[in-house]
Amino acid sequence: MASAVQTQCRNLPLLATTETCSGGTYIVTGANTGLGFEAAKHLVSLEAAKVILAVRNLSAGEKAKKEIEESTGNIGVAEVWSLDLARYDSVKAFAQKATAELDRIDAVIENAAVAVSERVLAEGHGLAVTVNVLSTFLLAVLILPKMRESAQRYGIVPHLTLVTSRVGFDAKDQWDNIKDDPVKKMDGDDIPPMRTYPLSKVFTTMALRYLATLIPVDHTGVVLNLVCPGLCKTDLSRNAPAQFREDLAKLHAEYGRTAEDGSRTLLHGAVAGKESHGCLLHSCEIGE
Repeated sequence: MASAVQTQCRNLPLLATTETCSGGTYIVTGANTGLGFEAAKHLVSLEAAKVILAVRNLSAGEKAKKEIEESTGNIGVAEVWSLDLARYDSVKAFAQKATAELDRIDAVIENAAVAVSERVLAEGHGLAVTVNVLSTFLLAVLILPKMRESAQRYGIVPHLTLVTSRVGFDAKDQWDNIKDDPVKKMDGDDIPPMRTYPLSKVFTTMALRYLATLIPVDHTGVVLNLVCPGLCKTDLSRNAPAQFREDLAKLHAEYGRTAEDGSRTLLHGAVAGKESHGCLLHSCEIGE
């Protein structure tokens, strides 16, 4: 992780443009704060027709929407929709609403994630497993048919972009111990709660790469890819132990990207070429 952090470039290019985004419909999960908020704000400013802020906290979502409208001057583009990834019923309801009410979907950026320091269960699994992996992929498979329809009807190439992290590869030794049944073992007592975050991210990476082989672009018309935004100054670690937050703050000060800079990696995933299908992107390039 140290080499990845120390070499991460900043002031990344904004590869999403008005030409690529104008008139499109976009969904960003976890859009009320951090990377998701900045990505959604960019999309609104790039003349998207509709940007769905998919959030658990509706009041926080409305506050984010107001800030985006005031910043961009574009009114009536951002919409706040309820999505609680800790509840499967919420994921299903969101996918049903998107399928029924949206004319098209140009990209879904699955950015929402949690990092926890205590063992908390959701839908019978550890919260990080449910939110970062199981519900993330549940939303993906439920919304893919609508994205495929959008590709066929509008002649576009929709993108399903999952935000992961290369920090997961630092958990290689633990991954080797759980890879035969990762969900069950991440739910167990042998893995400290703070370690479930990097493990959930390597699990996400491997699962998306496999899923992409099953549904190639020439079959669905939809690009599936992964984005690592690098070390960014966000509040993801707000529930971490004090010493962890202190150590992370030092890295933020020395190497960290701003949330706006990091959000450009998310936007790159949403507009990257077909060659990015199944690939891990970082620093606004394919990072295989």
